[in-house]
Amino acid sequence: MRLGNRISQVPRTPPPQYNYLAFQGGLDETVPPWEADPGSLRESQNFEMGLDGGYRDIQGYERYDGRPSPSAQNYALLNVTITGTFTVGDTITGVTSTETAVVISTGTSGAQAYLVITKDTGAFNVSEDLQVSGVTEGNTDDTQVPNGGSTPFLQATYKSLTANEYRSDIGAIPGAGSVLGIGFLSSVVYGFRNNVGNTEADLYKATAAGWVKVPLGRELPFTGGGSYIVAEGDTITGAISGATAVITRISLESGSWEGDDGSGRLIFASQTGTFQSENLDVGANLNVATIAADSTAITLLPGGDYETVRANLLGSSRIYGCDKLNRGFEFDGTVFAPIATGMVDDTPDHVVVHNNSLFFSFDNSIQHSGTGKPFNWEPILGAAEIATEDLITGFAIQPGESGDSALLILNANLAHVLYGNSVLDWNLVEFRDEVGAYENSIQTLGETFFMGQWGVTSLKTTQKFGNFVTSTVSDKVRETINIKKTEISSSLISRAKSQYRVYFNDKSGYHITIANGKLVGIMPIVLSHSIETSISVEKADGSEGMYFGSDAGIVYELDKGTSFDGIKIEASLVFHYHNMGTPRFKKRWMSCALEVSGSGYGEFFFAYDLGYGDVRKMPQPSSTAYPVQTEFLESRWDEVVWDAFTWDGVTLEPSRLGLSGSAENMGIIIRKNSDIMNPLAYSGAFIRYLNRRYLR
Repeated sequence: MRLGNRISQVPRTPPPQYNYLAFQGGLDETVPPWEADPGSLRESQNFEMGLDGGYRDIQGYERYDGRPSPSAQNYALLNVTITGTFTVGDTITGVTSTETAVVISTGTSGAQAYLVITKDTGAFNVSEDLQVSGVTEGNTDDTQVPNGGSTPFLQATYKSLTANEYRSDIGAIPGAGSVLGIGFLSSVVYGFRNNVGNTEADLYKATAAGWVKVPLGRELPFTGGGSYIVAEGDTITGAISGATAVITRISLESGSWEGDDGSGRLIFASQTGTFQSENLDVGANLNVATIAADSTAITLLPGGDYETVRANLLGSSRIYGCDKLNRGFEFDGTVFAPIATGMVDDTPDHVVVHNNSLFFSFDNSIQHSGTGKPFNWEPILGAAEIATEDLITGFAIQPGESGDSALLILNANLAHVLYGNSVLDWNLVEFRDEVGAYENSIQTLGETFFMGQWGVTSLKTTQKFGNFVTSTVSDKVRETINIKKTEISSSLISRAKSQYRVYFNDKSGYHITIANGKLVGIMPIVLSHSIETSISVEKADGSEGMYFGSDAGIVYELDKGTSFDGIKIEASLVFHYHNMGTPRFKKRWMSCALEVSGSGYGEFFFAYDLGYGDVRKMPQPSSTAYPVQTEFLESRWDEVVWDAFTWDGVTLEPSRLGLSGSAENMGIIIRKNSDIMNPLAYSGAFIRYLNRRYLR
């Protein structure tokens, strides 16, 4: 526009700015707002860190008793003509084929009705009648189509319904109260629980038919072992009573058979007759040992707190354990053998196998067996007692040079390291008097992690064996940790995800991801069931198994399925406010594009708030959350740009969901509440905005 000799120009609108926000850092509750990494979180629930950064909603867990995983089961679609009524839960029977199945859903596709079925025993015939409780309700139009959901959403929904059907078949360990402990041997899970009357604790084995009780057998003390060397599998006979039993384990606790002074206990599953004070014979070998009375049933006092380890001390891998109320024990999957250490109060607290000896702790004292002799605790055969200055809360083996190792002995308020290879050169050194560990928190994942008075602490060896360095890894959540650190219920590791996991009495916990010795992030978890005890194991095929026991007596397998045993998983990410590097400039927010990956059906809610979420300055857009649904192909990276809002060519309604509002910063919020979807990985966001003016 020309006005006389003056020219007026319309100011040009500045171009939009773009900023990539990498999702990293995990939860950070302590950092001042201006110093926060914009990819870190001010709140979070049920997400965990990826090893290469980014956030991923956690997998579910499901109950376990030895039967196949509910989430691994399949369904089928069966096109039918309905003349009566089919109801969810019905068992249908083909009149001609005699095959059966359970109905988990019904539906129609156009004019075609279909049943969603599972637990089908075989293939139904085409055009055969289907009966429910002997009444014909329709007929088949085709044979069933395995996993035939027409969309990823339907596939996910039907898989979830299938898991629910199989889930109801899996039961708790029989008995009362919480799961007291879990053991693992030869790919088999074992569990301890009180009996119904709470008078004893029982041991159960997970099988293809569910939990099966393991008989603990009987024990018979003997003295004066003769020159004949009694062996497992021998049949002993009472010289007077004629009672017999087949020996399954020999606990030789002192002396030797060769020296005619062996003594200890004989273990067997059952006996015929009643032993009395007499000599024992083995076939033609007379007077091989002397007994004072009949054998007694092996029983366990109720309410123990079980801790187990796997080790090979006698030529095969076996479980060694203790529970603070009973004698320690050895278990090979069949034979349960109590271990007598000779302590007046023979109820060890913690257990570890180190340098081919079995170690137990008793309050502040360590006892260990003879080398390769878990039943023998005589000093003459290499056993010893070592005292520390404080209550022992657990053990952790530390790697060393040339195959040597040291034993970390953690106390409530300090730590010791035991150097050496045997009683001949043990050297107990106090490590640090300000480093202690709470019970149930000690795990080793390359380095040792535990919860102490300063939070979650890591301890690792330096390049020179014999030296150790500690660091606190939970500083970003120190306020919450300080409240909960004495309420630990259990801990475990995930090898596949390089995580140390610690859980508390209120069903909450933290998944702490470590990569190459460095902290990737710490993320809070809230479960739907309590973790009373847990175990992390490597199976024979190299896969990982993580199991926990609840207060209802049910054992669960972690990182399985898409729900918390049928309950929806609520998960959220609430990011720190991002100011694009200009904290005092007001910006107009235009759009956001998320980098998301996954497989199958995915859904989540997206929202955001502005200007530190201060409702006094401006209305907050996060009051309306945008639902996002998508269908992923395996390993396919998707990008959602709110202006277009298109996923793999599928347009969702409403089609335009851009950002709006003006403020100096904005904070992204992502939420999920689902029991059907596999985890999604969120790696970052592209944010489009306009710089406006400097804030006064």
